[in-house]
Amino acid sequence: MILKKNNIAEYILYLWQIEDYLRAFPQQADANQELHDLSEMMHQENILDRGHLQLAQNALSELEDLHRDLLAEEATYRAAMLQLTPSLCLLKAKTDRPEMSDIEACLLLLYQIMLLRLQKRDITPETAFVQQQATKVLQYLSRTYRDQK
Repeated sequence: MILKKNNIAEYILYLWQIEDYLRAFPQQADANQELHDLSEMMHQENILDRGHLQLAQNALSELEDLHRDLLAEEATYRAAMLQLTPSLCLLKAKTDRPEMSDIEACLLLLYQIMLLRLQKRDITPETAFVQQQATKVLQYLSRTYRDQK
């Protein structure tokens, strides 16, 4: 899929959004071939109520591998993550999976903000600041991923 190569973070968020859409509107699975195929995968992987497609998990795994490499190799990236870490720890503590990776937490943050915006709910300036930090990290990861592929 071209989206994965061009922006792997957006690809993961897209898959999460489609999963939620198909859970909310299962009758829409036949609207087009892509929705049908993803719905079938959700059935086969038994994630109709919660969880993520193996496609999304694999992409997240690739992003996490790259994240670990960059932490070891690039001081600027490491500094950006150090600045973001306290906010990610707070976010993870509020979930049912506090052991999730920092990259998954960044994606979860952006996904939850997207949902809040769809509901026309306000976002605090502090949350907007953390969103900017997480976005920069994910953009850098996605750009590096694209350049390596």
